[in-house]
Amino acid sequence: MAQEDLFKKIVSHCKEYGFVFPSSEIYDGLGAVYDYGPYGVELKNNIRKYWWDSMTLLHENVVGIDSAVFMHPSIWKASGHVDAFNDPLIDNKDSKKRYRADILIEEYLAKIDGKIQKEIEKAAKRYGDVFNETEYRATNPRVSELQAKRRETHTRFTQALNASNLEELRQIIVDAEILCPLSGTGNWTEVRQFNLMFSTEMGSTSQGAMRVYLRPETAQGIFVNFLNVQKTGRMKIPFGIAQTGKAFRNEIVARQFIFRMREFEQMEMQFFVRPGEEMEWFTRWKSLRMAWHKAMGLGPDKYRYHDHEKLAHYANAATDIEFEMPFGFKEVEGIHSRGDFDLRQHEKYSGKKMQYFDPESGQSYTPCVVETSIGLDRVFLSLIAGAYAEETLGQGETRVVLKLPPALAPVQLAVFPLVKKDGLPGKAEEIRNRLRFDFRCLYDEKDSIGKRYRRQDAIGTPYCITIDHETLNDDRVTIRFRDTMEQERVSVENLPGIIAEKVSLKNLLKKIND
Repeated sequence: MAQEDLFKKIVSHCKEYGFVFPSSEIYDGLGAVYDYGPYGVELKNNIRKYWWDSMTLLHENVVGIDSAVFMHPSIWKASGHVDAFNDPLIDNKDSKKRYRADILIEEYLAKIDGKIQKEIEKAAKRYGDVFNETEYRATNPRVSELQAKRRETHTRFTQALNASNLEELRQIIVDAEILCPLSGTGNWTEVRQFNLMFSTEMGSTSQGAMRVYLRPETAQGIFVNFLNVQKTGRMKIPFGIAQTGKAFRNEIVARQFIFRMREFEQMEMQFFVRPGEEMEWFTRWKSLRMAWHKAMGLGPDKYRYHDHEKLAHYANAATDIEFEMPFGFKEVEGIHSRGDFDLRQHEKYSGKKMQYFDPESGQSYTPCVVETSIGLDRVFLSLIAGAYAEETLGQGETRVVLKLPPALAPVQLAVFPLVKKDGLPGKAEEIRNRLRFDFRCLYDEKDSIGKRYRRQDAIGTPYCITIDHETLNDDRVTIRFRDTMEQERVSVENLPGIIAEKVSLKNLLKKIND
């Protein structure tokens, strides 16, 4: 199946089965804004809890806060967002469509990578076991030409980004003959910067109103509360502060479903360390965060690191964890070594001392920060994309199944009476009521058992149990396993133990430290 077709099916599936709806749909929607449906909000809550527990339960020196969306406007001046939170935008004069210049170039580089990979795959198939990829890359004229083109463009791109050279970004687009996907032309405007923050006014009168911003990230709420948390929690360096919450960015080029939205949710942790130790902690958190993603079981080859082409002026290291979406490898989390920039800036703008007194050294200093910042909506999308499967069964029958990690599935157990009579519904509800305090349970008696199984497969329910006439005599039910579709007869008494072992978050958390 073409990746574009797969992505369309995933988007359609999310709406049909109550995961994600277009916001304000009855009013023709609102661009790049989405609502989470009944199953979507459960999955989202489970992902959030998995992240939160991985931070606060597995690390005794990480605690949480919940800071306000509205903050004093000087915070965003100190952080640099007022002056420098910009995207380089370019318009196509024929289609009137607006694009991010850096993304156009990144997609161009990705296309070259794809062409190189196709050449290598064809050669590997042609030469078989004797194929030497290193030698082929060095000697094949077509591959050498593509690699040289990529190196040249990549070097120019990196230099232009680091120098904020907008004219050079446009020239790269022109020289690479990058065309607008809609108009098919290269009739481009100049590249210009666009600030992404939403602003509003706070106050009861127009004369006394203060201009404030919807936060574009949650990190600053952590930085300005650094001393509050450190003192009240008697925290010792190194320690971390975790937070989840909504953030808002006026994305002009918002696209790819919930991957890039104007209202989204972040899960961030800022880890404060002694100056000079930040790279050691950066490496450690980089490894821990990759383990968190891989523990979900979507496949280790689905993830990769991507070092930043351009570092923020205050950072000394930055890398992304990327997941292979249907539209290519894309960032789901960033790990950054931010130095002491944030605390020093807030000290400068607030006039308040933002230092830590180290009882071991007897000195005061401004801690350095290692940040992990993850997009909850992007992890949601990666889970749906990685779990979505279309399978052909016997006799030409097919099924769509979401092979979600059992601990994160929106429904963990579905309970069915075989028929809607003979006391089976009453027995099924009795069993459901007994289990609902331990698991997220769903009761369904509509349609045939086969159709009910298909509905649960489509929302990712890992276990279904069927109550039949024999259950009334022996108190045993048939449990059906989503991934294998195998069925087993078990005692109702043993159900909690069987299911609890599979759906507990402990299973995921333990894998992180393995």
